[in-house]
Parts: sequence; structure tokens; C-alpha cells
Amino acid sequence: MPSHYDSLETREPTLREREQFAGLHGIVAHAMKAPGWAKHLAGVDAKWVMSRETLAKLPVLRKSDIAALQKEHPPFGGLNVTPPGKAKRLLMSPGPIFEPEGHGDDWWGAARACFAAGMRDGDIVHNSFAYHLTPGGFILESGAHKLGCAVIPGGVGNTEQQIEAIAHYRPSAYIGTPDFLKILLDTAQKTGKDASSIKRGLVSGAALPGSLREELRSRGVQARQCYATAELGVIAYESEAMDGMIVNEHVFLEIVRPGTGDPVTEGEVGEVVVTSFNPDYPMIRLATGDLSAILPGISACGRTNRRIKGWMGRADQTAKVKGMFVHPRQVAEVGSRHPEILRLRLVVGRAAEQDTMTLMAEVAGTNAALADALATTLQSVTKLRGEVQLMPPGSLPNDGKVIADERPVG
Repeated sequence: MPSHYDSLETREPTLREREQFAGLHGIVAHAMKAPGWAKHLAGVDAKWVMSRETLAKLPVLRKSDIAALQKEHPPFGGLNVTPPGKAKRLLMSPGPIFEPEGHGDDWWGAARACFAAGMRDGDIVHNSFAYHLTPGGFILESGAHKLGCAVIPGGVGNTEQQIEAIAHYRPSAYIGTPDFLKILLDTAQKTGKDASSIKRGLVSGAALPGSLREELRSRGVQARQCYATAELGVIAYESEAMDGMIVNEHVFLEIVRPGTGDPVTEGEVGEVVVTSFNPDYPMIRLATGDLSAILPGISACGRTNRRIKGWMGRADQTAKVKGMFVHPRQVAEVGSRHPEILRLRLVVGRAAEQDTMTLMAEVAGTNAALADALATTLQSVTKLRGEVQLMPPGSLPNDGKVIADERPVG
């Protein structure tokens, strides 16, 4: 049985980088045919976008802004190159956010994740992601179909009916959330139905804690995760090595400091920003709002693309302090005015029935004048007073937090 989906997965990393960036300027130019991208990237000369460094100079588009864009310019905010009437499906996620699905095999790039989870030609796969309006069911189904699998479209709910289908068709693999897989196995056990044919699972859409992964393993199911969004398809996935999530071959992934578009160093937690190579619905530096970090080296499975730790929380750390919103980008603005600062963290607290702010700043050495200057800049940017605490390099946690809201709840 082959270990990898194709030779692209095992390319020498510098070759992958060279080949991806050789075509990047064409992808940016193609995206700018869409009015939304032309406006967002106004002033960008696509032919100069040929490296990791030049890509990092482009503005990010926040996923949280897409719904507003779609209200102004329906249906897709002007970000689609292919007209809606030429799409395969027109979908809708909570928000609401509207997404197209184009024609062609494996449009969402899901086949690699399905392959890494152990699915092969001729397998029967039970898919419990939603099919009604939302894209989840179609994203993973398209990957299974690309591999030559038959798919049971279980969808959401109707647990006993799904168990009936599983007992009858005897699928070898499951696609869906990890929680619902446990529900299916529990229901099968209670009703005396046989779900033992399921040996592999590709799960997404919810956390897979180690305790649940181990329980599923003890019940005969090897579960692996993938990370996907409707705008980008499958971004990254686990392999048999279980050493992080491997970035997919149809996207370019960066980790940036929350509130900015500035890449962080390898290993530092930050926001996931992704550029996709999709000709119908391209995404150029889409800030997902999710936190993760790049892992060093390559996977033991032989796939050579970058790896991320997986989902580590949300990057949107906006806090309301004394009735005013404070955003991560404002903290980044404070830092940009003081280049000697290595890292910042704004801690929001509560004392004497009042909101408080303390700006923790990593800097080499102590400098009372710098602390005063930072306090002045903080007030200028946020319109709120705050204390400043200077700290030695490496003191702040590597958790991606720019704003830490430590006020008691309740």
C-alpha cells in the first residue's frame, strides 16, 4: 500500500518553496480580476510578489470581515473570480457567510487528508458532517470520492437511522466530528447494532482531546484530525506519524502576530494566515482567526511540508475595558512605535470595582523613560490609561495572547 498520496508531498522543501512562489504572482494577478480583491490589493503590483517576504507585505483579509463584504457586494463580497452561476454549489455557513463550490475533482483539497487517515479506493466511508446548505459534508466527501470511495451521506442527527446504515453497509471509515463518532459507537452498543466495521476516522470541526482519542482507539478506531475552512478547504491534516498537522499542498500558510500581518518566528504561537491557489475563489492572506504555531523539522511519515501544532484557540482577543473596545491591532500599534520592544501583552484586570490595564513589555534592560513613553503611547492609541511593566526577554508565555482578559467571571 503506498505511503503517500503523490510525489508533491515528499518534495524537497526548498523545491516546494521555489515552485510555489514561481506561480504566486500569477495567483495574485488572477485574484485581482475579482473586484473585491482589486480593491483590497489596490496599489499591489502582482509581478513583485515572488517570495515569502514580499507576500508578507500584502494586507491580510480577516475572515471576520467577509460577512460584511458579502452584504455590501452579494453574494461573495466580490472575492470570486468565477461567477456564481458557473459554480457547482452555492452554500451557506452560520454567520451567515456564503461560499461557492466549483467544479472539478477534489475542489476543496481534501483527498490528501482522507488518504493520510487510511482511506483507499473501494472503501465505504460514513460521512456525518452536515449536507444541508453548509459545506462540511461536501468538503470531505469530495476527498473520499477522489480516492474512489463510496460515501454514506449520514449528515447530522438521526443517530439510530445512521447506525442502521452503518450496520447494513459496514463502512470501514468515518468522517465527522469526534464527539458524534463517540455518540454513534455508544448508540450502537446500547441498541445492539454492529458498528465494528469502522476502523478509521477523519475528524474535524471540534477538539479531539487525548482522552477521547484514546477511548476511540480502545474501541478499535484510529482517529486522525484535519483542519479546514469553507474558504480554503483542508488546510492541514494529521498522518500516521501523529506529530502535528501537515500543511496541505494547495495552500501557503503563515503564522503572524495577532492583530497584524507580521510573521512570527518558528515555534511562536500566532494567528494562522493562509493563501490558497484556488482559481475560482482565491484567498490571499486570509487571517482565519485561529491560533497555532509552526513545528520545527519535517514529519516522521516522510511528508516534507511545514507542520503546525493544530488548533490552539482564537486570535480575536478584543476586550471591552471601561466601556471601550481594545483590539489586538492597537497593542501592535503601540509596539510599532517602540521598536526596542520584543513582545507585548496587555493584561486586563479588575481592582476596587474598576477595570485595569497593565502593558507587559519584554525588553533588554530596564528603562524608566521607556516605561513612561509606553504608558503615554498606550493612552494615545487606546484612549485609556494603563500601567506598564518591563520584563526580561522570554518572560511572557508563548500562547499567542496579545490581550489577556483576567477579570473574574460572574
